Amino acid sequence: MNGNLTNKVAVITGASSGIGRATAMLFADSGAKVVVVCRHPEKGIETVKRIEANHGQASLVLGDVAQDSQVQRLVKKTVAQYGGLDILVNNAGIYQEGDVLNLTEADWQSVLATNLTGVFLCMKHCIAEMIKGGGGVIVNVSSEAGLVGIKNQVAYNVSKSGVIALSKSTALDFAADNIRVNCICPGRVLTPLVEEVIAGSQDPVATRRNLSEDRPLMRMGAPEEIAAAILFLASDDAPYTLGAVLAVDGGYTVP
Repeated sequence: MNGNLTNKVAVITGASSGIGRATAMLFADSGAKVVVVCRHPEKGIETVKRIEANHGQASLVLGDVAQDSQVQRLVKKTVAQYGGLDILVNNAGIYQEGDVLNLTEADWQSVLATNLTGVFLCMKHCIAEMIKGGGGVIVNVSSEAGLVGIKNQVAYNVSKSGVIALSKSTALDFAADNIRVNCICPGRVLTPLVEEVIAGSQDPVATRRNLSEDRPLMRMGAPEEIAAAILFLASDDAPYTLGAVLAVDGGYTVP
């Protein structure tokens, strides 16, 4: 298995940092032409620069995946530049704490718009182009929160559970079109944002320990570890994998 993506065109949303950036860089290292999709120009440019510094090929498209017109624009720009698209990684997502009593309706709608409707819109417009090209691969990034209940994050939990159901449904709907759809459920990952939370806490050592020791492997994951799993599902190393839900969470959802 080598995860070869030579000359594949890969659209990766939420690629400005964390899992998205690690995935974009790994895909480029594996030969893909990467379309970095995000809402933050400075961070998106940084991802592209890192890829190019390592002799990879990438371009930046700014856009909000929750807006249909912007998704259509990013797909059109991708096709205009590269002649088609082969892979979609739906990684863009936002987080909001709260239960059904203290979460505002606006926050509920915002989380679902990005985390679930955004996946729907990106698949809708990318699949149409994939069919024209004879097929493609989609990897949707859900979460351990889509597999088990986690307190005080109801909108996030529901959105990520929805991504799993959406992935399974779409996998069945387009298997005959040679489009493989799978889903990955990362656990807690040591992203720059999590590092900031740890550093800003009253006791960083205790906070890091608490964020690590609630899972059998006794540590948080690295963005590169999640990216490697996404690469596997996106590559020809997984040709018979369809509608799968792969947990990469250090064993958190095993019990």
